[in-house]
Amino acid sequence: MRVFRLTRRKYADKLNGVDASLSNNRWNSKGTRIIYTSESRALALAEVVVHLSAAALPDDYVMLEIEVPVTRQIQQILADDLPPNWNAFPHIPDTQKVGDDFVRYQKDLILKVPSSVVHGECNYLLNPAHPHISEMKILAVRDFPMDKRLF
Repeated sequence: MRVFRLTRRKYADKLNGVDASLSNNRWNSKGTRIIYTSESRALALAEVVVHLSAAALPDDYVMLEIEVPVTRQIQQILADDLPPNWNAFPHIPDTQKVGDDFVRYQKDLILKVPSSVVHGECNYLLNPAHPHISEMKILAVRDFPMDKRLF
């Protein structure tokens, strides 16, 4: 299986979750390292552009294509299993706890979660603390200039 990650170039070379740990996000609290990926390039783009404005648009984004081993079990959280306001902004502690616990307990390497940006689509969270994180392979890192018409 392949997943996609749109990120700043400075975070592209390692799958360590440092960038997510710098702030509170939907699926992790500040200090918890987690890697956000999406099932498509388009969803990866949508997940990033909701946080940007044209005035603050960096020009150093790259798209990572990551190979996820099909031999690994994927834990899944369904929208129906979450509180009614799971997709609220600002993010609620309930969803952050889901991601924090996923990382802490290291039961699975991959957690499939619903997208709050594109309903019906899914993101895949990778646990950089899991003993098998080295099985993830970055297949490609490509420049990804964002079209200014999006803003």
